Amino acid sequence: MKRSRDKAASELFAALYPRLAGWCRRLVDDDETAHEIASEAFTRLWARWTSVEEPRGFLYVTAANLVRDHWRKLERERRAVRRVGSEAATRPHTEQTDPSVRLLVQSLPERLRVPILLHYYADMPIREVSELTGRKEGTVKADLHAARELLRVHLRRSLDHTL
Repeated sequence: MKRSRDKAASELFAALYPRLAGWCRRLVDDDETAHEIASEAFTRLWARWTSVEEPRGFLYVTAANLVRDHWRKLERERRAVRRVGSEAATRPHTEQTDPSVRLLVQSLPERLRVPILLHYYADMPIREVSELTGRKEGTVKADLHAARELLRVHLRRSLDHTL
C-alpha cells in the first residue's frame, strides 16, 4: 500500500510540478521563489496526502495562498524602504499608486483573487476552477466578473492619478 501511495505521489509530482512552478513564476517574477512556493505546496500536500480528495486543487489553492503571503511580505518590505527613505523628506506622505495588475490582483479579497489566479494565470477553464474551489460555475463566473470590475475601477483610478 505504501509503495502504491509513494508511486502515485511521485507521478503526481512529475505531472504537476512543472506547470505549478511555471504558474508561480508568472506571479512572483522570480524562479527561485516560484520553485520554493511550488515545493512548499507539495510539502503541504504530502502532509495531508490521505485526507486530500483533489490534490491538484489543493496544490493550486495552497500555492495561491503562498503567493499572496509572498506579495504581502514584499509590500511590507517596500513600505519599510519608503518609510526609511521618506523620513528625511519634508513633504507629507502621499499614497503611492501602482497601476500594476499584479498589485491590484493582490488587493482583491480572497474570494475573488483565487478564481482570477486560477482562471487567468493558470489558464484553467471555468469548469475546472469551479471543481477546484467547490463553487458552482455561475458563482465562479460572477466572482470573475466582480473581480474584473474591481480591477477596472482600481486601474482607471491609478492611471488617472499618474496623468
